[in-house]
Amino acid sequence: MRPRLPRTAGPLRLAALCVLLSHSAACFGLTGREPLALLPAQLSAESPPGKAHLKQCEQLTLTRRQKRLCRREPGLAETLRESVRISLLECRYQFRNERWNCSLDGRSSLLKRGFKETAFLLAVSSAALSHALAKACSSGRMERCTCDDSPDLQHREAWQWGICGDNLKYSTKFLKNFLGQKRVSKDLRARVDSHNTNVGIWAVKSGLKTTCKCHGVSGSCAVRTCWKQLSSFHDTGRLLKFKFDSAVRVLSITNSATGEPELAGPRRPGLTPRPTDLVYLEDSPSFCRPSRYSPGTGGRPCAKDTSCHSLCCGRGYNTALRHTTLSCHCQVRWCCHVECQTCLREEEVYTCKH
Repeated sequence: MRPRLPRTAGPLRLAALCVLLSHSAACFGLTGREPLALLPAQLSAESPPGKAHLKQCEQLTLTRRQKRLCRREPGLAETLRESVRISLLECRYQFRNERWNCSLDGRSSLLKRGFKETAFLLAVSSAALSHALAKACSSGRMERCTCDDSPDLQHREAWQWGICGDNLKYSTKFLKNFLGQKRVSKDLRARVDSHNTNVGIWAVKSGLKTTCKCHGVSGSCAVRTCWKQLSSFHDTGRLLKFKFDSAVRVLSITNSATGEPELAGPRRPGLTPRPTDLVYLEDSPSFCRPSRYSPGTGGRPCAKDTSCHSLCCGRGYNTALRHTTLSCHCQVRWCCHVECQTCLREEEVYTCKH
C-alpha cells in the first residue's frame, strides 16, 4: 500500500484551489452527468443590476480572501466559470483515448495525491484561468483591466479598430495574487503544486503572438498596427499534454550553497527539473478498475486496431452493430436547392469489457 502524502500546507492548499481546480466534484457538487456548459448554472434574471456579480461570488467555493477579491472585480465570477468550461473541455479532449479520461468521478481523491494526473490538473486549471482572464480584459468584460498596452494606440482606438490585445500581463499578476502565491513553502507537496501551477501559466505565455493589421488607402499598408494575441486554448492543452507525457518524478534535496530546499529528479541527481517540466511525486495507479480515483475503463468505447488493447487493460472488448442515418446522393436542383436521399449505415462499435 502506498503511503499517503501530506496535504498541501502552503498557499496552494486544496481548499484555496477549489475554483481553480474546478473539475473537482467536491467544488461544485457535480455528478459527472452535467452538460458541458458554464458551471455552475447562470443566475436568474431577477438579480438586481450591479448586485449580480456579488451573488455569483457567494455561489463559488472560495476562501474568504478570494471572495473579497471576487466582490471587488465585477466580471471575475463569470471569468472563473469560463475557465471551468475550457479546462474541462480541453482535459477531456486531451485524454479521450487514455485510461484516465479526466472523469469528474474520483477527482477530489486524485487531487490529494502526487500523481502525474494531479500535475496536469493543476497546470491546465491555472492555464485556463490565466487565458480566460486575459481574454476577459481584452473583450471589456472585466472593469478593472483593459487591453494589453500597444505602442501608440489608445484603448478607445483599439476597441474601435477591433485590435484590443489580450492582457496577459494583468491576468498573470492577478492570478498569482488570487492564489496567494508567495515565497515557496518548505513542504514538498506545496512546492510541487506551485511548480505545476506555474507551468500552466508558462504554457499560456508561450502561445502569445504578435498580430498586425494594415491601415491605408485602397488596402495599402501605409500604417500598421500590431497587438498581442493568445493562441487558441487547444494549442495550450496540446502543449501541456506533451509535458504530461514527459513529466519528471522528483524528490526534495537541500541546496548545499544556499541551504534552501529544492526539487530534483532521482534519475538526474543534483539537477533540478526545468521550470517548464511538469513534476510529480508518486507513480499513478493503472486506472483500469473502478477505484477512488476513477470509474475504470469498463464500457469505454475504443478503436479496434489502435486503442482497444491498451484501454481495455487486456480484458477484451465487446463488439456491437450500430445503425446510423446520413444524407447521401445529394444533387443540386436549379437554382439553389439541394435534394438528398437518406441512407442507412451499419458500423461496428467496440467497448471495453468490465
